[in-house]
Amino acid sequence: MLAFAQLGDRTRAWELFSLLNPVRHSSTSHDAELYKVEPYVVAADVYGAAPHTGRGGWTWYTGSAGWMYRLIIESLLGFQTHGDRLSFKPCVPEEWKRFKIQFLFRNTVYILDFLRTDDLSRRGKIVLDGNQEFSGELPLTDDRARHHAEIFF
Repeated sequence: MLAFAQLGDRTRAWELFSLLNPVRHSSTSHDAELYKVEPYVVAADVYGAAPHTGRGGWTWYTGSAGWMYRLIIESLLGFQTHGDRLSFKPCVPEEWKRFKIQFLFRNTVYILDFLRTDDLSRRGKIVLDGNQEFSGELPLTDDRARHHAEIFF
């Protein structure tokens, strides 16, 4: 999933995410009976050999959950922190026209509104609080205020 996201192959990256997403393993009562573990917890294993094909194992395994979180936030949504700066490289499905992330930087809330644009000159632009424009990265300030940023991708 990470490799396909880094290559910009959003279709394949999201197909793989769908396979790994624990909610998908329990979308029907038949699937839940086969999976046999909690549908809200990342399993470290999903068995591929008979007689346990499709059964989850090693749930509540924090390593898997931590990597899943990083893959979603950093690779699929493209949200990267670098000290007091943020950069963005979303790898989201084509049909996603917009999504939001609320981010707490120390004591300051940033509402990040990602907007898909067909205007190539707008891609990579960031508008902070309606008036400051940045390109590529957003500088963060811990001023205890609430900020709104529009990120065009």
